[in-house]
Amino acid sequence: MTGYTRNIVAPPASPAARTLIRGATVLSMDSETGNLARGDILIEGSTITSIKAHIEVDDAVVIDASGMIAMPGMVDTHRHAWEGQLRRINPNAQTLEDYCNATHYSFAKFYRPGDMYIGNLLTALGCIDAGITTVIDNSHNSRTGAHSDAAVEALLDASIRSIHACGAPVSGDWDKAHWPGNLERLQQKYFKNADNSLVSLAMMAQLEPELWAEARRLGLPIIIEFFGADMATELAGLHRKGLLGPDNIFNHCTALPDAGWQILREAGVRVNVCPRSDAHYGIEDGMFAMQAALRHGIRPGLSVDNETSYSGDMFMEMRVAFYLQRVMGMHPQRCCGSAHHLVTLPAHSLLKAATADGAACAGLQDEIGSLTPGKQADLILINTQDINLYPSGNAFGTVVHAAERSNVDTVMIDGRIVKRGGNVLGVDRERLRAAIDESREHLFAAAGYRPDLFAEAFEHPQP
Repeated sequence: MTGYTRNIVAPPASPAARTLIRGATVLSMDSETGNLARGDILIEGSTITSIKAHIEVDDAVVIDASGMIAMPGMVDTHRHAWEGQLRRINPNAQTLEDYCNATHYSFAKFYRPGDMYIGNLLTALGCIDAGITTVIDNSHNSRTGAHSDAAVEALLDASIRSIHACGAPVSGDWDKAHWPGNLERLQQKYFKNADNSLVSLAMMAQLEPELWAEARRLGLPIIIEFFGADMATELAGLHRKGLLGPDNIFNHCTALPDAGWQILREAGVRVNVCPRSDAHYGIEDGMFAMQAALRHGIRPGLSVDNETSYSGDMFMEMRVAFYLQRVMGMHPQRCCGSAHHLVTLPAHSLLKAATADGAACAGLQDEIGSLTPGKQADLILINTQDINLYPSGNAFGTVVHAAERSNVDTVMIDGRIVKRGGNVLGVDRERLRAAIDESREHLFAAAGYRPDLFAEAFEHPQP
């Protein structure tokens, strides 16, 4: 699969001139628009133009949303999309090293461009299926320019709103001559095209300001895997030199001391946190950093990080965040040794983290993240008539504490319907499964890995 075909997903139909979503319970995540027990949403082309209790228009395509919750599409602010075909290969991982052994130090070294394509495509389609309409693709396996092209083309083919953060591989042989110059080549090839309104470009790097200079020359965001206890000492020097700014997006931010948070706040650094990943892999203190971020006036987005150990949906991310916050509130001494008062986050705040705050982390707050007239029509409909959700006693509670992927009836991105009636549209599932299977067979054979459906622990392959 060095070469690959792009005929697995048909492009979605163009937006209707006018679409009217009628009779939904509206969770707008916008303070001015508010929430409606029953309301209508008018969309013209790709733009939301009106949200009211009742709207009458002629010549609109009407979507009957009675018995459904309408809300903004969720934003996953940090996902290693290239790992899509490695789903749940390592469910019992306990350390970051366990994760790396199952990705960077084994299969990653043998990825062909076609493997990048199918990994990204599968992840993007899974996001859409789960009501995630925007994803920041942390692509730290860009071994050649062709690998990067494949990753971008998969996002384009999936028709998901996304930011492709091109990054250098962690291990193995790769074409070092193309980094970081590959960014300008990608920008010219894919991101100067007026027809591409959904996918944009970023750099994925570490605390390497000499590389950041190239991203800043090109006007690109810079995404960093940031572990606070390990890296905090470097922040003061970077800040003093003016090298931190709003174009930085920091993932994780675990165990960061207050002084480090103050620097991130002053510099305007954007942050996302990883409730499941940080706990699953025991990253630093194992606790996601939302409390510390909020205490310093930073509203972080939520992120799934990867699917090699658990599911790829934001519903579980919100639930894990809720319960970890409860534990921290009851046992504050466990929160990084902090004596600060801890605040339990209600369902509304966690849904905001998964939508509006995630959009701000991605730098897209003026376009998406809330149902607001003038913003793009990135939204989902959740069917509360489903047997696991009915009756819906509280709309926020239904979404955060009970809903899951199968309840996402409709997904709209940029005014185009990409999931309807519970099915992602335009996907040739037979071709998709065949491509996934071929990719896995190649990667397993190349890495010397023998799959075991019942293994209790991942065994690092020895090629």
